[in-house]
Amino acid sequence: MKQYTLKEYISALEKENLIECVPDNIDISNIENTLIERVTHNSKEVTNNTLYICKGLNYKPSYLEEAIQNGAILYVAEKENVTKPDFPHIVVNDIRKSLACISCMYYDYPAEKLNMIGITGTKGKSTTAYYIKSILDDYMKENGLPDTSIISSIDTYDGKSLKESLITCPESIDIQYHIRNSVDCNIKNLVMEVSSQALMLHRVHDIMYKVGVFLNISEDHISTIEHPTFENYFECKLKLFDQTEIACVNLDSDFSDVILEHSKKAKKVITFSQKDPNADVYAYNIQKQGHNAISFCVKAPDFEKDFMLTMPGLFNVENALAAISIAIALDIPYSNIYNGLKVARASGRMESHVSKDGSIIVIVDYAHNKLSFQKLYESTKQEYPDKKIVTVFGCPGGKAQLRRRDLGTLAGIHSAISYLTAEDPGPEETVDICREIAEYIKKGPGDYKIVADRGEAIKEAILENPNSVILITGKGNETRQKYGKQYLPCLTDTEYATEALEEYNKKIS
Repeated sequence: MKQYTLKEYISALEKENLIECVPDNIDISNIENTLIERVTHNSKEVTNNTLYICKGLNYKPSYLEEAIQNGAILYVAEKENVTKPDFPHIVVNDIRKSLACISCMYYDYPAEKLNMIGITGTKGKSTTAYYIKSILDDYMKENGLPDTSIISSIDTYDGKSLKESLITCPESIDIQYHIRNSVDCNIKNLVMEVSSQALMLHRVHDIMYKVGVFLNISEDHISTIEHPTFENYFECKLKLFDQTEIACVNLDSDFSDVILEHSKKAKKVITFSQKDPNADVYAYNIQKQGHNAISFCVKAPDFEKDFMLTMPGLFNVENALAAISIAIALDIPYSNIYNGLKVARASGRMESHVSKDGSIIVIVDYAHNKLSFQKLYESTKQEYPDKKIVTVFGCPGGKAQLRRRDLGTLAGIHSAISYLTAEDPGPEETVDICREIAEYIKKGPGDYKIVADRGEAIKEAILENPNSVILITGKGNETRQKYGKQYLPCLTDTEYATEALEEYNKKIS
């Protein structure tokens, strides 16, 4: 991997108009030809010839002092964080964009060396990401090439490591690290979820996407620490098209006209739909096959063929259409698209488990916002019209407060009973969050029960409700629960559900 000099980093920042000033009292001519050996915003990682970036919500001047002691050659900061004015430094006007710019150079612009696929939307990003990964993996295997890399809210795989994710989209320097690993492993494609926060906070700044997908939009992530308004949330997601070569747009989304207009910034646009036969990729004849399968036909520019999903959830056809559109953009043959979709899985998304007597169907899903709840209830009623619906869910603490109203209202209308429980309560008390949700459930015909322990809530929901579909939402197969500032280990929702079903099966034996 090529190393760059300090002078070259400064030139890159200048090219993007990110430098506010290089202080006159500092002469850096004696170090500007030094090769930068490390870039970091973690003072503990600093070694000799490190370019240190002063950033972070919890940044402290003591971090800069530690970085200098550990061998930083120069630091980059916004004006308010210049606490060592006599040490070599550069003042920038946007530290996040600067970190992204510097990170791209540090890892030698790896995104230019493979196909970057970015997926945004309120619902379905993870499932779509794993659908297209499955398609691409099938194609790559056929051609003797490595599996596709992925950066998602489920996990991250870059050819060198596979690990569970804590957030949807990591910091810019971490993204570039994973892209670099992928390039080093001869991986040809990287699929990533692109959150509104990632776009707003410039984590994906300077990345050009070969294909960018806009799935859908609904009110979410509105809070004092996320997006102040829906308009801001929507505007941030639309920024994906500023850095997209081929755009894929869902014509069935709310505000599709606005999305389509912004997508014209791309060189090419591919549309997909289940409602509009004039879409480039159009699905029809959608049918449930048995317990877990869905068949549908797709008309596209170069084929009109049948497809099969072996995950439940009729709404997943939308995600499949997005994946098919991406595959078409990348010239992937129909056979690989078909094979990839047929075996595709997304951990903790629409995982189905059935009791021995068929009375209880448990679905573990990540649904956690208004749009995903709407789609989940709609699909469940279509697929299981004779079953009572029971929902196990909560809401996170300290953010996305509107979900408490939206999810509570929907559960009160569609769920016979809801078990309210912990879902990353963070700085708040689980019971307080549940009580707030319950106020909205009360407005509908549905009942509720507060069970703070998530494992116990899942157990009670399954054992107390025969002849039901139990929807366990919000955590999927995550192995950690956030209390305060700590992430504490826990069983996955699938593990909790499996244990409860085993107990139920013993009782009926």
